Amino acid sequence: MIASLRGKVIFRDTTRVIVDVQGVGYDVSLSLPAVGSLPEDGEVFLHVHTALRENALELYGFVDQEEKILFEMLIGVTGIGPRLALTILSGISPGLFQRAVLEGDTHRLTAISGIGKKSAERIVLELKEKIRKVGFREFADAASGSSTALEADLISSLVNLGYKAPQAKAVAGSVIALSGPGLSLTEAVRLALKELAT
Repeated sequence: MIASLRGKVIFRDTTRVIVDVQGVGYDVSLSLPAVGSLPEDGEVFLHVHTALRENALELYGFVDQEEKILFEMLIGVTGIGPRLALTILSGISPGLFQRAVLEGDTHRLTAISGIGKKSAERIVLELKEKIRKVGFREFADAASGSSTALEADLISSLVNLGYKAPQAKAVAGSVIALSGPGLSLTEAVRLALKELAT
């Protein structure tokens, strides 16, 4: 069982990387934000979940332990496999995901690609107590008000559009600081893309 990898990224795509560890290349699937947060050069460290199938050994990587724990919780939910779990983690930040589950906010969950109403209800039903018991550290976006929730949604939207997570985070912070309260996500994305184009 592979639990972690430390090495150099020799190939990257939107949701996967190949990590060279002493001459052996490991093909690892990651969420969009995780890929975007990896450095262009130098060594990377990934927490890994190993999925053994009948005809394949699949590796799923995470930049922090909390994301891995959430992934493993998700694949324990009826009807959710590793690929869909990664899609969920690509479509919502860990903090906002926790908040949505704890508050029973199925509307936020169904906004994620591939998640219907029944799946969202199942996620809330099966994970609410587990998340409460685990006692995650407070993510900045989970503990704050609406402006931070908007910032997290904006960062996620920009990453989904192909921008790197650090760049998306910087632009999102700038847009929200300049625009003040009451800004919609649609308008925030428009302003961020305008700023990124200059």
